Order: sequence, then C-alpha cells, then structure tokens
Amino acid sequence: MDEIDDPSNVPPKQQAMLRRTRSVARILDESVRVPGTNFRIGIDPVLGILPVSGDIVAALLSLYIVLEAARIGVPPRTLARMGFNIAVDTAVGSVPILGTLFDAVWKANVWNVALLEEQIESD
Repeated sequence: MDEIDDPSNVPPKQQAMLRRTRSVARILDESVRVPGTNFRIGIDPVLGILPVSGDIVAALLSLYIVLEAARIGVPPRTLARMGFNIAVDTAVGSVPILGTLFDAVWKANVWNVALLEEQIESD
C-alpha cells in the first residue's frame, strides 16, 4: 500500500481514519505472507471458503473502507470505483474453489485504500 508522502498535511482525524482503513485492508488482503514467497493473503480468501456467507461477510467488512471514504466526502465517482472493486470481489469470489483463489489475488481493499489516499492527496 502506498502511503501518503507527507502525513503532516493531513488533518489528525483523517490520519486516524487512514490508519483504521489501512488496518482493515491489511487484515482482509495482506495479513499473512505465504511461506517461501513474497505473496501475502488476508482473511478474505479464508472467509471465501465458506460458500456465499463468507463472501458476504468479507464484502460487509470491505464496505467499512467505503463508508469511511463517504464520511469524509470522497466524490461519488471514487466511491463507485470502490464499490465496483468490492462487487467484483464478492461476485467472482462466490464461485466455488476458483473464487477463493481469485480472492487471494484481487486486493480490492488495498486498492480502495489507495483510491482513498489519492483523493486525500488531491484535496
């Protein structure tokens, strides 16, 4: 995850929100390194093992990042892109077996935090 270059330009409340959203993204997408590789996975693909319900739980957790972004006034277009990332993750992730592998590669939450950071930097 790319972090904002100069966090001193970001108000303290937004800094706290960024820390929280980065933590959620890390837990969902990159919390554990696959032994012998540099590849990381999170709990999203693990939840995806549970048919349908696991993907729904992961999607609900992913929405936290989007809700935080909406709360600080991120434009609707960016929120829609974030929602699209989650929708793809949920839809494709629901496919048995292949969906779990897809969840390990499709880092919707990491990308959504990057979109959020880009928006904060451009303000």
